[in-house]
Amino acid sequence: MTDSNPTQYRILILGASYGSLLSTKLMMAGHHVTLVCRDATAEIFNAEGSVVRMPVKGHEGLVEVASGGLPGSLHASAPEKVTPSEFDLVVLAMQEPQYSAAGVRELLGRVAASGVPTMAITNMPLLPYLARIPGLDTQSLRECFLEPELWDPFDPGLMTLCSPDPQAFRPPEEQPNVLQVRLPTNFKAAAFADDSHTAMLRELDAGIEAARFTSPELGELELPVKLRVYDSVFVPLAKWAMLMAGNYRCVQAEEMRPIKDAVHGDIEASQAVYEWVVGVCIDLGGDASDFVPFEKYAKAASSLASPSSAARALAAGATNIERVDKLVSLVAAQQGKKLEVVDETVGLVEKWLTQNRAG
Repeated sequence: MTDSNPTQYRILILGASYGSLLSTKLMMAGHHVTLVCRDATAEIFNAEGSVVRMPVKGHEGLVEVASGGLPGSLHASAPEKVTPSEFDLVVLAMQEPQYSAAGVRELLGRVAASGVPTMAITNMPLLPYLARIPGLDTQSLRECFLEPELWDPFDPGLMTLCSPDPQAFRPPEEQPNVLQVRLPTNFKAAAFADDSHTAMLRELDAGIEAARFTSPELGELELPVKLRVYDSVFVPLAKWAMLMAGNYRCVQAEEMRPIKDAVHGDIEASQAVYEWVVGVCIDLGGDASDFVPFEKYAKAASSLASPSSAARALAAGATNIERVDKLVSLVAAQQGKKLEVVDETVGLVEKWLTQNRAG
């Protein structure tokens, strides 16, 4: 089912929903994964394993991958039962506000104290990662985070960022151990500051690349969703322009609109926002080749017929969401830049959050 892997790593993943996609790819390559989730969810994972369904090029329907038949192993645990120092890598696969939850915040403190290299799979770069970007004043960015002091104990040299480009969801009618992949793109991780930690990431990348899955109906398959490792700290920031041109612009004064409408309703405005955000990243030190051309993004956005998850959360009454919109605005302000459309978006998000917090 997979080529033999020289090292079997032990990997701790906080966040069993999105995290179960990466865990499946890691188990295919022979690694041992522990998912952190609620007690009741952990019981289901430990009794039944995980199931990930994904589209595979050239095949009709979805291919179902159950953890029980993979070379690696899966264990699930509640936060308070986890000792991070027992692992080779920690993956943070939850949204930034979720780390303030009881049990999770204490586990996060133990992760920081363990000195284990940590990879965040998130649209919102965490403060220790932002500290790795030369010339960026992270002090002025703290207000974008629900609880910035949670991140103070982390050594920036031990944290990297991975862009959550693949899109997946838990089918609402299924058990929480089932995940369905909607868009099977790759995880894009930046290198760690330490070469030995980056070497581990590259080994994980190579193992996932080499792994094959044997389907009872279809035979041996190469499954999509790879882990790609890049030298540039800016590659995972490529999502910023997409979020600002599409996802956050789903938020309107009275209701939410689909991503395709946010992008294509006024394509010139969308392109202006997109290219302005790319410019902010390039001025930080990024290279144009780190980012996706607007035309490619706009084409992909034309099929996104629902509002973004951030917009849906606000409409449902969320009192906290990831504030990439505010982060980008404040990073730009450090460069003496502002864009009216971006300021309007930040204002709309603030308005919804204020209303939701007022009940």
